Order: sequence, then C-alpha cells, then structure tokens
Amino acid sequence: MSNLMEFCSELLTQRSLLDALGLISILTITILVVVLVFKREKLRQLQVAVNKLKRSLDEMDEQAKLVVRTDMELNKTQEELDKKLSGLYCLQRISRSISTTLEEEQIFKMIDLTHLRELGFEKAAAFLWKTKDNKFLLRLNIGYSAQEINNIEKETEGNRDFYLDLIKAGKTTSSISAAEASFKEKINSLFKVLYFAISPILPKEGDQGILFVGTEDADTALTEGDEELITILANQIGQALENARLFEKTWAAHQELEKKVEQRTRELSLALEEVKKGSRRKTDFISSVSHELRTPLTSIKGYASILLAGKLGPLPPEVKTRLEKINQHSDELVCLVNDLLDIARIESGRVIMRAEPQDLNKVAASVSDLLSVQLKEKTIELSINIPENARTVSADSSQINRVFINLIGNAIKFTPPKGKISVTGIKRDKEVQIDITDTGCGIPEEAQRGLFQEFYRVDNPINQQVKGTGLGLALVKHIVEAHQGKIWVKSKAGAGATFSFTLPSTR
Repeated sequence: MSNLMEFCSELLTQRSLLDALGLISILTITILVVVLVFKREKLRQLQVAVNKLKRSLDEMDEQAKLVVRTDMELNKTQEELDKKLSGLYCLQRISRSISTTLEEEQIFKMIDLTHLRELGFEKAAAFLWKTKDNKFLLRLNIGYSAQEINNIEKETEGNRDFYLDLIKAGKTTSSISAAEASFKEKINSLFKVLYFAISPILPKEGDQGILFVGTEDADTALTEGDEELITILANQIGQALENARLFEKTWAAHQELEKKVEQRTRELSLALEEVKKGSRRKTDFISSVSHELRTPLTSIKGYASILLAGKLGPLPPEVKTRLEKINQHSDELVCLVNDLLDIARIESGRVIMRAEPQDLNKVAASVSDLLSVQLKEKTIELSINIPENARTVSADSSQINRVFINLIGNAIKFTPPKGKISVTGIKRDKEVQIDITDTGCGIPEEAQRGLFQEFYRVDNPINQQVKGTGLGLALVKHIVEAHQGKIWVKSKAGAGATFSFTLPSTR
C-alpha cells in the first residue's frame, strides 16, 4: 500500500513536471511567435523606408539630370546672348561709321573684315540692282579672291531673276530658314561657305540690293540671332543709302536753287536799278515841273490879287466873283505844287530831317487849335490821350506837324457831324506808336492797299463831294519813313478808321 502510494505520488510529480514543461514550451513558442511578428513588422517598415529612400534617390537623380540640362541650356543661352550682345555692339560701331558719310560709294567701304568676324562670319558680298543700267553692281567684297568674286558676279548676272525675287520677298533667307535643300546647295557652292544669310537692302527710294554673309567654319553654326543681326545690318545699310541719296538730291536741288536765286537776283537787281532810274526821272520831272508851275501860278495869283484890290479900277460883281475863284484855285494849285515838291525832295534825300525832342501832346494840341474851326463846324469831339512816357519823340518839328495836320484833317473830312476823333499814344521799346481813330465812314479792305500811293483816292460818296489831290497820305508816309518809322491803317467800311504810325522815342 505504501508502495502504491509512493508510485502514485511519483506519477503525480512526473505529470506536474510534464505540465510545467508544456507550459514553458507554449510560453516559449508564444514569445517566439511574438518576436517573429515584431521582426517581420520591422522588416516591413525597413522595406518601406528603403523603397522611399530609393524613390527619393531616383527623384534626386532626375533633378540632378534636370539641373545639368538646365545648366547646359543656360550656358548655351548665355553664349547666344553674349554673341548677340557682341553683334549688337558691332552693329552700333558699323552704324556710327556709315553715318559719318553721305556718299553712297563710301558706305560699303566702312564695313571691313574685323566687323564681319565680330558678327561670326568671314565672307561677305553686296550687290545693288541698277535699274537704269538693268544689271547688278558689286558694292562689297570681303574674303573672296578676284576669280571667285568674278564667278559670283557672272552667276548673279546670269540668274538675275532669282536674286531679284530675293529682293522682292523683303525678308532674310539663311541656311537655317531656307526650305529647299537645292537652294542651300546652290548658295553654298557658289559662295564657298557652309552657313550663310542673305538679306535684302531696301532703301525707300532708289536702287535696292542684297547683302550676303557666310562662314566656312563648321563649328560656327548659324542661329536665329545671327539671322536677326544680318537683317539689322542690311536695314542700316538701306537707311544709310537713303540718307545719302536724299542728301545728294537735296544738294543738287540746293545748287539748282542757288543758280536760280543768283540769276533771279541779277534780274531783280537790274529791274531795281531800272525802277530807281525811273523813280529818279519821275522825281526830277515832278521837281522840274513843279518849279516851272510856281512861276506862272505866282503871276496869276499876283494879278488876281491886284485886280481884287481894285488898284486898276472898280470891278463888276461878276468879275470879282470870277477873280475870287481864280485866287482860290490858285491857292489850291500852290498847295499841290508844294506837296509834289516836298515828296520829290524827300524821295531824293534832299530834305534833311532835323531830329529834336518833340512833345507829342503839345504838337497834337497845336494842331487841334489850328483845325478848331473845322471841328466846330461839324461839332466833332477831338480827344488827346498821350501818356507821359510816350510823349517825347525824336522828330523834325515842322514835318511832324504836317503829319498830324494831314491825318487829323482827313479824320475831320470823313467823320460825320457830332462824331469823335481820338489821338492816343503808347510806348513800345525804342519807339512810340500814335493812333488817330475816327468814327467816320471807314475804308473798304480792298482800297487800303493803295491808300498811301500818290494821287490815290478811295471811291466813296464823301470823296466825290470833297476836293483833294490824293497826295496827303503819300506825303505823310514819306515823312514817317524818313524818321525810320512805319505807318499803317486798320479800318472796315462803315466802322471808322485808325491810322497808326511810329516815331523813335528819345533816350
């Protein structure tokens, strides 16, 4: 029994051990499973990180490639910009050179090999189509031998329509813009180049042409920028040709005009001399006739005065009336002769104007007193308004009185009763302007041109009623001009008139 109990106890102990071992095994397996799951998750996360890193590396690689490509493109663009900038500076120098001459032949000589190389070329030729001669004329040759340029000239002349079409097209053609391969081959073969540009020279007037540039350097590829530069160069040449032709045309016209002016001046000088001779003959004739008229007029007036005085006996009323008319008309003739003599003397320079300080206010007042009877008869108001700074002029006393008498007398004559006449003055620099204004019948514009000529009278009803010689204004004009002054009139029919004249003011 005790043995059985010992056996059972041993069995229980062994089972407990087995249960413990199973537990430990299960626990161990669980731990291993957990560790395995954790490691797999870790591996997954690491794989995700690796993939992300790979993608980042791929993106960085693409960006690096893009940066390299962009850098290469920027370098290429920078090279293009540097080349274009250098070309523009070169074009500026060429433009300055060709703008210094106005001779057509010298324009192309201003372009040399140095300029061409700066533009990236070493060969050039230019032709102008001479419409008058119906052929192309070589104007520029750079980089070609005599034989080569001779062959080019023959080809250009033999195939002129082809090159005339290039001019008519009006745009630049190059080895990069020409569509036909045969065209490129033809130009390359003729001009001995690999790359080329042909641009039309198009001045607005006169002969047009073409400009060719090219290069044999295979490393110097032509670009659109080069094509633009050659287009600009051709335009500059065209503008320079236009300026030269315009100058030549203007110069020729100027020379022709100078010849015509010189010829016309000679003709006018001869005509003026004839006019002066005629004027002197007229003046001498008037002076001579006036002197001859004075003697019989003096006798007529003298005998009429004796008869009127009754020294030869009493006169019948009818005879006395006739003698008074003879005396009156004799006075009018004497005034006419005196005016003619005065005009003749002034024109010939025989009258010396004794310039002295004159007070215009006093001169006008004196003339107003002299003509007071006529003013009262027509009830005309005469006002004198000459400011202090415009009163003193340098003039001949007797002659300036005659000017005021004639102008104010005319104003009275043509102003209706109860009208107004004003005398005003204004200082202008070194002279004084006097205006004599009336409210009379006025003067038509077409009649004002001849107003200051001898014996000219305006055709109006008042002139038909009032006697006059037409010498008063002519005499006034001569007197004013002899004082280095001017005289003019402003008037309209029915609106009065203003006669203005200038005299030198005193210092």
